Amino acid sequence: MARRDGETGPVLTRLRAAFRSSLLGERHSRSAAVRGRSAALNQLLLCAVVLIVSSLALFIGSHPNGTLFLAAVLLVFAGGAAALVVPWSQLPQGCVMVIPVIDIVAIGLLRMAEPAGGLGLLWVFPAIWLATLGAVGFALQFVLITVLYWAIVATSPGTTTTVTYAVVLLPVVIMSVATTVFVSNRRSQAQQSLLDRQAVLLSGALQRAQRQEELMTEVLDAVDFGVLRIAPDGTVAVVNEALGRFQNAIPGFGIQDRELDNAYRPDGTTRIHQDERPLVRAIQGEVFDDQVVWFGHPDERRTAMSMTARRMRDAYGADAGAVLIARDVTRELTALRARDRLVASVSHELRTPLTSVLGYIDLALDNLDRPEAVRKDLEIAGRNGERLLEIVADILAASSSSRLSVDMRISPEDVDVADIVRACAEAWRPRAAERAVTIVTGDVEPARAFADPLRLRQVVDNLVSNAVKYNRDGGEASIGCASDGESTWIVVRDTGPGMTPVDQERLFERYFRARNDVEGTGLGLSISRDIARAHGGDITARSERGVGSTFIVRLPATSRAAATADAAGDEPRRDAGEART
Repeated sequence: MARRDGETGPVLTRLRAAFRSSLLGERHSRSAAVRGRSAALNQLLLCAVVLIVSSLALFIGSHPNGTLFLAAVLLVFAGGAAALVVPWSQLPQGCVMVIPVIDIVAIGLLRMAEPAGGLGLLWVFPAIWLATLGAVGFALQFVLITVLYWAIVATSPGTTTTVTYAVVLLPVVIMSVATTVFVSNRRSQAQQSLLDRQAVLLSGALQRAQRQEELMTEVLDAVDFGVLRIAPDGTVAVVNEALGRFQNAIPGFGIQDRELDNAYRPDGTTRIHQDERPLVRAIQGEVFDDQVVWFGHPDERRTAMSMTARRMRDAYGADAGAVLIARDVTRELTALRARDRLVASVSHELRTPLTSVLGYIDLALDNLDRPEAVRKDLEIAGRNGERLLEIVADILAASSSSRLSVDMRISPEDVDVADIVRACAEAWRPRAAERAVTIVTGDVEPARAFADPLRLRQVVDNLVSNAVKYNRDGGEASIGCASDGESTWIVVRDTGPGMTPVDQERLFERYFRARNDVEGTGLGLSISRDIARAHGGDITARSERGVGSTFIVRLPATSRAAATADAAGDEPRRDAGEART
């Protein structure tokens, strides 16, 4: 879901607060668990020491006050049992102080039972424990141990002033140890608090970094050009969705250790070597702009990619790798090539009939005293002038931004298709004779069609023109027509080299030409099919390499058949029918 920039701050604040709350809760539960474990460990350690002391007392034959000594030992072990059984993690922190307080009393009893045994040193254990529980525990252990020790010393028989140092020394030592533990514990808590705050800050930074990474990924995947990020060591680090699609369409594209098949330079015919690949050049540190590579065999459907490489630097100016941008420019380059071919072919197509018009007009002017010759010359000039108009009309129609807006206004009427076919054949015989191509009209049968005669002549002219131009020298172009009363067919065959399946798929595309060595604009078949569909018919083609090509035009034979085709609303009819208006 998209988020405005103004919402980023509050969102991060809420995320930080949630993380802090979670962190505090986790720290609280962790502290409770540690408190339970500490109670068990501290008390069990004291129990072990007391057990050793008791064993030594029995072994060396010491005679302590048995009843008092036993009571103290049992009291210590009772504290150990309580440390193991009581769920201290579920109780307030102050409750755990009960055990070390009991231990202080028990050690005092041990001191009273054996004054000369130095058992008062065992007060170090509860003192350290209480010191770790905070300032209250620290003060409590000092007061209890000092007061209890002094009371024991004061009430002990035979006390003299010679024990003054011992009276002071033991509390001081225990106080020093407890103070060291208390200070260390406070320092540890402060460091833990600092680490927790740093964890909160790092969490916020991580959230921002993750959001920026997600936003960058979304942006890269949304664009229609490929982005490939190259790490400083030459490995591919980032690939967006568009580049992934290019890799699926072009085997080996964007993969360094895989060679490219059928990769060509900008001219489309010269293969590129492995070390000339844009990816390899970018990895090697080269920088380039709009390097065009064609993929696919020249006789097949092809893809053109324009690639740009840039080096990247980090904040310290060191090399941070490179980025390679790939863009599909197939349509652009195809359109540019079609434009260049159109300019060249239109100039040739217009020059031929225009030269003929001017030449026959000159002949007519020279033969003004011979009316029949003048009429013939002017008729030929007129036919060439009509050819000029057809070429210009084709160009104007094809220059429209949408095929549905092509000017396909037709005025259908009942026409004799056979007459139009024969007239077209006669008009193209001189041009066919230049290449020894024979135009055969033996399959022309009587056929009527409900069509615009001028537009229909334009269609037949285009088909016969292609049959002559794309034929082999000495070949044959066969023209025929027939009708079954509902539909009328015009068939044009040639004995040329034929077309590949790929060429047949693109046959009716505008500006497409199967061969560049033959003059033409690449518009004739596209416009002829539009004309046929505008009548309610269509054009189909079949071709075989080395045999030739066959074009079949289907038209409605009657006005009723045309109305039926229009009412049926089939897709080809609807496409061109809308264009009539």
